[in-house]
Amino acid sequence: MDYGFSKQYRLLKTDDYSSVFAYKNRKSRDLLQVFRSSDNGLGHPRLGLVVSKKTAKRANRRNYMKRVIRDWFRRHKDTLPPHDFVVRVSRAFTRETAEQARAQLAQLMEKR
Repeated sequence: MDYGFSKQYRLLKTDDYSSVFAYKNRKSRDLLQVFRSSDNGLGHPRLGLVVSKKTAKRANRRNYMKRVIRDWFRRHKDTLPPHDFVVRVSRAFTRETAEQARAQLAQLMEKR
C-alpha cells in the first residue's frame, strides 16, 4: 500500500481550486468543510487545503492542522473516489481535539 502524498495527489493550481468551489458540492461539520468535485478523470483523488489566518494566527498551528488532514488523506486515499477535494478548516483544532477533526473528516469524505 502506498502512503505517499506526491504531487499527483495535490491540487496545485488556482484553477483546480476554482473548479472545485464552482461545483458547489459542500458538506460541513463543526471544525471542517469539504468541497467536492465530480469525477476528475485521473483515477485517483486529489486534495487541496485551506487554513486561513483568521482561523489560526500562528503559522505553526495552521501547519499542524494541515499536517493532520494530509496524514488522514494519505492513509485513506485508496478508499476515496477519484474526485477533487478541498478541505477548509472553519474552526481551529489542537492536539486535544485532533481526533474529533479526523472523525469529522471521515464523515465528510465518505462516499455517497
